[in-house]
This record gives sequence, structure tokens and C-alpha cells, in this order.
Amino acid sequence: MIATTGRAVGLDFGTTNTVAALAGAEGDTALIPVDDADDVFRTALCFWHDEDVRGGVAVEAGPAAIREYLEFPSDSRFLQSFKSVAASASFDTAPVFEKRHRFEELGRMFLERLAAHAGGALDQLDRVVVGRPVTWAGSRPDEALARTRYDAMFAGFAREVHYVYEPLAAAYSHASTLTEPTTLLVADFGGGTSDFSVVRVAEPGAARRCVPLGHAGIGVAGDRFDARIIDRLVLPFLGKGGQYRSFDKVLDIPGGYFADVADWSKLAMMRNRRTLAELDRLRRSALDPDAIGRMIALIENESGFGLYGAIGGLKRALSQDASAAFAFHDAGLTIEAEVSRTEFEAWIADDLARIAATVDRALIVAGVTERDIDRVFLTGGTSLVPAVRAIFTARFGEARIEAGGELTSIANGLALIAQDGDVSAWTA
Repeated sequence: MIATTGRAVGLDFGTTNTVAALAGAEGDTALIPVDDADDVFRTALCFWHDEDVRGGVAVEAGPAAIREYLEFPSDSRFLQSFKSVAASASFDTAPVFEKRHRFEELGRMFLERLAAHAGGALDQLDRVVVGRPVTWAGSRPDEALARTRYDAMFAGFAREVHYVYEPLAAAYSHASTLTEPTTLLVADFGGGTSDFSVVRVAEPGAARRCVPLGHAGIGVAGDRFDARIIDRLVLPFLGKGGQYRSFDKVLDIPGGYFADVADWSKLAMMRNRRTLAELDRLRRSALDPDAIGRMIALIENESGFGLYGAIGGLKRALSQDASAAFAFHDAGLTIEAEVSRTEFEAWIADDLARIAATVDRALIVAGVTERDIDRVFLTGGTSLVPAVRAIFTARFGEARIEAGGELTSIANGLALIAQDGDVSAWTA
């Protein structure tokens, strides 16, 4: 094990955003600025042809990737939420122009560009402590596969690489604000997963401040909510529920295309020769060919980023107001709708129920009841959705709920853990 004085970093590699924090010598942490002094780095990649680059294809990540995409959308390949496929055995490679890239290759490219924008703060690290979800995203997540891919992705990034449950890192961070022994439930809501840890926090100055009691997680979070909105507002314009002719039969259009459009990690990957050829054949036999044509245009025009922005804006507005306007204009597609918070909450009702059941499971695993929980700490962007917060206020009461550091608490907690001489007590 390295000494705690070595260069150590906590890295919250998130589905939507990535944040890094440097562990200080005095038990403090500092967020690492990236790209124009911002400390939140979008987990996204953009590829484009460039004859001056070896291999003829250039790549950027984070805000620079977004800027490149916005300047040349039709000539780019924009990938986002690719962390969601880490545990997916069905994911093999992502097509990017003439090449295909494995998950770990995408991850290494992302880390290289993140380090380049960090001004040397992520170079020559002794230790990196990386956050990971309690339960990986996907219908059948493969834990061993995700670990293998992460190991390959982070190989060479630091002399030591450790993995810690994301809500446990948030608990470690929040514990620094507590002044008395506390049984703490941390709920971390990201883009791909919702994760929960129950931690017993000792009094300040204790030899071991945090003792994990139990964890639970589910692959349902912000991206799933986005998919519900796409299903209701967008997919009907792209042919969902439609039919096509096959010889003398009229059949329903397969649902797989629509499921992929609604999944940020898959939408950009639909822009490949085989999928577009299949959709073109479907368009010619569809009863409503214009709808399938709009789907093809959405894919060919790399419109996922604009669609993501429109949906994110709607969710943020509904977190503040009882109703909000949705507007998307791109690829010859114009969708405008007024959405009430009540409607949105009805669309995600099943997801909320599954999240609530996972909270129950975390308490059971930890061997505690709701009455044993002294404080609840909510973090992650999706924790700002009122219906998500209501799960906890209904059970624990408003007085026990605390929130904050939605985008940074995990990175700070990981950096605090990275200062420990032996991180084995924390690793997942």
C-alpha cells in the first residue's frame, strides 16, 4: 500500500457527468477544474474525421465534445451515457465510422481527454478510488463483466485502482458535516442507477468514522425517466404502435427499434449501415412510411443531444412548476406539448415503486428499520425530482431529510477514502 501522502484522487465516473477530486495532505479535498475551470465534466465522446490525426479520426470528451458536435452535427458521432452498457453482455462494440470500439476503449479515450483538460492534475497518480454503482444498469447486469471492463479501462491510470460503492462515498463525504453518532441512509440517484447505503457514523475523532451496514441498488434512474418521456412524447411520431406489410400479412412494427431510440447509450449507435438499411426496408413496407422516415432522419442527423437537452429542460422545469412546455425541433421533426407534473409522475409510477422497494431492501440488508434511521442524505441529479424526494419524506419525515452536492458529493467522498492508508474496508 502507498502512503497517504502519495498523489491520490477520487473519481466519480458517472453516466451523465464525471467529477474528480484531489485528496489533500491535511485530510481535505479539492475538486479538480476541467475545461474552462468547471469541475463537472460531461461523460460524452465526439468523433469526427480529421486527416491531420493519426488514423484519420479525432476524438474529444466532455464540454469540448459537445462544442464539436454542435458545430458539425451531421459529420460527427456523439456518444453519451456509455457507462450504462458496462455490465451488458449484449454490448460488444460501438460503431464509429469505419471502426468499432469496445467499452474499455471508449473508456480509455474518455479518461485520456479528461486528463488532458485537467491541466496535469490527473497525471502520475499513485492511487485512484473510482465510484461504482451498487447494482449495474441493464436488465441482466453481469457484475464480473463490468469489473473486467473497468479494470481494462483504468489500467495505467494510476499505480493503484480501487472501486467503492457510490452511495458509500457520498456517506463518507456527508459524515464530515455530522457532529454526533448517526445512523445514516444515503440515496444516490444518477443517470443509470439508484443506489442506497446504510452507514453507522461514529462521533468526530473516532478511529473509524463510518461503518457500512448494508447496500442495495437498482438500474432505474434519470435515464429511465427520460425514456418514459420519449415513449409518450416522441415515439408516436416515429412509428411506435404502427404496422407494416409482409407479403399478405399486416404486422406490428418490432418494438426493439423504439426501445433503442429511447436509450441514450444506444441511440447514437443506431447510426450504422445495417440498422439504417433495416429501417429503410421497414419504411418502404410501413403503413405510415413518413413516421419511419422521421426516425431515420433523427438517427442520421445525430439528433440525440438536442433531444436530451429538450427532455432535461422539461424535467428541470417540472421539478419547479406544476406544468411545463416540451419543445423539440430537429431533423424535420417538430414536437410541442404541455406536460403536467401529475402526468410525468404517472409515467414514472412503476419506476418509483421499484425504487421504493429497493430502499426497503437496503434497510433489510442493513438490519435496521425506518425508525432506526436518524438522517437521510439525498444526492445525485435525479434526487431533485419531487416524486423521488417524496419517497423519503413520506417515510422519514421532512426533518430527517438532507440534500446537497448533487454532482460533487461522491467525488469528494472518494477522495477522502483515497487518503486512507488501507482502503480495503471501503472497496466493493
